Amino acid sequence: MQKITLLIHCKDQKGIIAAVTNFIVKVEGNITYIDQHVDVEQNVFFMRLESELTNSTISLASIKEDFKKTIAHDFNMQWDFYNKDLKPKMALFVSKYNHCLYDILGRYSAGELNVEIPLIISNHIDLKPIADQFNIPFFHVPFTKDNKEAGEQKQIELLQEYEVNFVVLARYMQIITPKLIGLYKNKIINIHHSFLPAFPGAKPYHSAFKRGVKIIGATSHYVTEELDEGPIIEQDITRVSHINSVEDFIMKGRDLERIVLARAIKLHAERKVMTYSNKTVIFS
Repeated sequence: MQKITLLIHCKDQKGIIAAVTNFIVKVEGNITYIDQHVDVEQNVFFMRLESELTNSTISLASIKEDFKKTIAHDFNMQWDFYNKDLKPKMALFVSKYNHCLYDILGRYSAGELNVEIPLIISNHIDLKPIADQFNIPFFHVPFTKDNKEAGEQKQIELLQEYEVNFVVLARYMQIITPKLIGLYKNKIINIHHSFLPAFPGAKPYHSAFKRGVKIIGATSHYVTEELDEGPIIEQDITRVSHINSVEDFIMKGRDLERIVLARAIKLHAERKVMTYSNKTVIFS
């Protein structure tokens, strides 16, 4: 029994839910989950639907074509069907920090993430032993201002060779190029501390400690050409106080980074995120 997920957004109007659910019935699908949201200010309708196709003779390709010519056309929708049994392929970009990489690979090995990880790309060689430990191909792609064009081309070639669906920056410490962002729009996930823009720079936790903050956090978002300004997927915070040292701040911050990034990966891989107007709708 094939399981599919349908994502829709379009101008809000009467009859969308009825039309979509009747279509699923017509193709002999059993709806197992449905949720919708309306952005009243922008008059935009969003829907996420999961269904089990009970007739194995009806292909997903034919369903897509039928939906495109009828429902999608009538309501001028942006939409897509996904086969839930096909795990998206996720590439990891890393530099020298290993805490997010270890966490992701640990969850992946435990079956917590519904993805495949065909490769890891890094601008340094330091984390190759971790990739080897988990039997994942590791590619060292130097990336500096002097070889940026060649580095970008190599990254793109590897992503295309391994048919990667989305990219996760697991504390990758280089700015992603506009060309790569364009090829993977809303498909590159980043993680950073939530101190921006108040505490930018290489040592945000030290700056936050000196300022005496009471809350620290982490934010995961999609990468856009505007640095750290992309649609936010997930955030979390924890409290700190005067009794905490800089080392405590770093430890708590890295714990949050691991958790928030893992949540964002899971949401994206399970097709629970929809983007619009540099914001996201997150379905449960």
